[in-house]
Amino acid sequence: MPRSFGEPLTKLRAVPIRDNGEPLVDPRTLSRRLHFAAKHPKFREMDDTRTPLVRRSVAEMLARAAESLPCGIDLRIVEGFRPLRQQRFMYEAMRSEIAAKHPGWGPATLHRVTNALSAPPDDRCPPPHTTGGAVDVNLMDAASGEYLDLTSPFAWENASAPTKMKGLSGEAQKNRGVLIGAMETAGLTNYAGEWWHWSYGDSGWALRVGAPSALYGRIPEEP
Repeated sequence: MPRSFGEPLTKLRAVPIRDNGEPLVDPRTLSRRLHFAAKHPKFREMDDTRTPLVRRSVAEMLARAAESLPCGIDLRIVEGFRPLRQQRFMYEAMRSEIAAKHPGWGPATLHRVTNALSAPPDDRCPPPHTTGGAVDVNLMDAASGEYLDLTSPFAWENASAPTKMKGLSGEAQKNRGVLIGAMETAGLTNYAGEWWHWSYGDSGWALRVGAPSALYGRIPEEP
């Protein structure tokens, strides 16, 4: 069973949403130290539709985070805004993967575990990426473009997702510390179950910081 990281749907659903209408922008226009990953590390089917676009305030924070990184390290965006249809595809793919691994699980257990690992696409709480307030990132070597180690000795898709994961190598711990410091100082907050997932303005952010409401709701159409 997946661990709980303090953001159950019951609490997220209770967060009021007052969308401030900020537009989606490309954060790469704000810093040369921001890049966009050519491939998604897992869902290659999304490579033609992935986008780095995020809400304007999030873009500004990403630029500040990138500019604050040590010389030679840049910030790479894996994904920003995600249309609801893409979220639905990822949710169903996760559900199928879990069902194949645990054929004896009943519908209720399968539903609960899938919800813990992927935001439900039609839930009353908008999935983070559909608001434009969430972004998946990693670090890269500015000269070579190679990913920095943030997961060893684990494969990223295995047991390395929690931000405060135990058993990481010294190099991975150091690089995670660099990423966390830059992102938090810029004003972004992390979902503790995924080291790469950061947000501002969505329901998860509001829950983490105790804000009275979320600033961004689901964007109804693709930009």
